[in-house]
This record gives sequence, structure tokens and C-alpha cells, in this order.
Amino acid sequence: MAFDLLDLLPAEWCDVMKPHLDLDATARLSAFVDAEYASQTVFPPREDLFTAFRLTSPAHTRVLILGQDPYHKPGQAHGLSFSVRPGVSVPPSLRNVYKEIFDDLGQSSPRDGDLTRWASQGVLMLNAVLTVRSGTPTSHADKGWEQFTDAAIKAVNDSPYRVVFLLWGSYARKKAALVRNPQHVVIEAGHPSPMNPRGFLGSKPFSQANAALVEAGRGEVAWGV
Repeated sequence: MAFDLLDLLPAEWCDVMKPHLDLDATARLSAFVDAEYASQTVFPPREDLFTAFRLTSPAHTRVLILGQDPYHKPGQAHGLSFSVRPGVSVPPSLRNVYKEIFDDLGQSSPRDGDLTRWASQGVLMLNAVLTVRSGTPTSHADKGWEQFTDAAIKAVNDSPYRVVFLLWGSYARKKAALVRNPQHVVIEAGHPSPMNPRGFLGSKPFSQANAALVEAGRGEVAWGV
């Protein structure tokens, strides 16, 4: 039986994304991903591929954070952009995210790098590309994932409730064109990587996001501990 990514996608997401998907292109992507998992070391592990979609349903999505591709070192990626499991060293980009939470909100950093607590509050943490070969950043770019995750962004754009889109870095910011519903709010900033010394720190995305959510009656996200 052919491997089909849509079989792994939670039904709620499948329903809202399908109208935005080219099913032939999705079938080609499915074949590529299946072959890569079979022949290479690929992150995140197959069982964590759609963690973001499992933990945050379309109806409960209040914030969408978009990264580029998963962490490529062993033990890091588990299906949520910027997040790592408890016990794994907090990556440099996430350390800057935590620094900005403190500077913006005065809230202490979370205990570890696991952002599952955000997902449970309606924060959808996607990467534009959802898989990567071990040790080879962007190795799965331009294989079809971009169209797949664009479909997710378009589905969130269709939401009748306000969603805040946090787009960090030049790659993510290009996706602002997909957000056409005027009730949504797009907050752009530079990437939090230490390689990008300007543009993220001091941008205050978390207070801006919470203000936009409160204005729409959707409540604040508890970003810190």
C-alpha cells in the first residue's frame, strides 16, 4: 500500500487543507518522504512528523509561528518548530526567543526547550519544510513540503476567528502574502538566530500577539513559565 501523508494528518486538518492542495504533488511528496525515511536518517522521527497538527487543531489555532526546516542534529526535532524535548540543550535561536520573552513581558524563561505548552494553548508551530536529513540543513527543501505547509497557512487564513501570524526571518516573512483575511494580524521580525544580530531582539512579538488576541476576545497566551 502506498504511503500517503494525508493518512497521517489529523482528520480536521486534512479537511481544511485538502482544498488548497495539489493531490498529485502531495502524492509525489509522500513517495519522496517515505523513501527518505527508509534509506536515510531523517528528523523528526516519523512518529513525530505531524506533532504540531496533532496538538493544535484548526479551530483552536490562535497563533501560527513559522520556521524554515527542522533541527538537523540527533535528538532535537520532535515536530514543533523551534522546540526540543525536555533534557535536550536549548538551541541558540530558542535562547534568543526566551530572552525576548523576558525583555518583552518580564516573564522567566521556561524550564526547558519543550514548547508543547504553547501548542496546548493554540500556538501552531510549523516549519515550511517538515523533514530534514541528519546533519544536512535544508536537504528536503524544494521537494514539495513548501506547497503542503502553504496549504496549512491558507487553511488557517480561512479561520473565522482572529489568528496572529508570527513570521520570523526573511523566509517566513515571504509567507505574509498568504494571509489575506483582514481580521488576522501579521507580526514580522528578523530570525531569532544569533547569526542575525538585528531584527528580532527588541521586536516585542509576544506582547503584540497577546494584545491582538485580547482585542479579538481570544485571550492571552502564557509565553513564559
